[in-house]
Amino acid sequence: MTTTRARRTQAERDAMTIETVSALFSSTLYAGATFLLFVLPVLYGLVSGAAKNGLVTVAGVAAAVAFVARMVEGLWRFGQRDPEADE
Repeated sequence: MTTTRARRTQAERDAMTIETVSALFSSTLYAGATFLLFVLPVLYGLVSGAAKNGLVTVAGVAAAVAFVARMVEGLWRFGQRDPEADE
């Protein structure tokens, strides 16, 4: 069973590139904001000892999850769009 795809136009390839870069940029901002949100108590000196290490670890994990979730959301939404609506 073979399936043939129509060639993508330059406009479609450009739209894909722009959407990918946009998703990457916004994912980075989301991850940075999430990390900062969890690390602020450590930066202000409100937490010390083992809790400090734990909070920094949780911040890293939460930032990674936020990055991946936003990236998937952005690219998924682009994949669900109607190509004829762009014309």
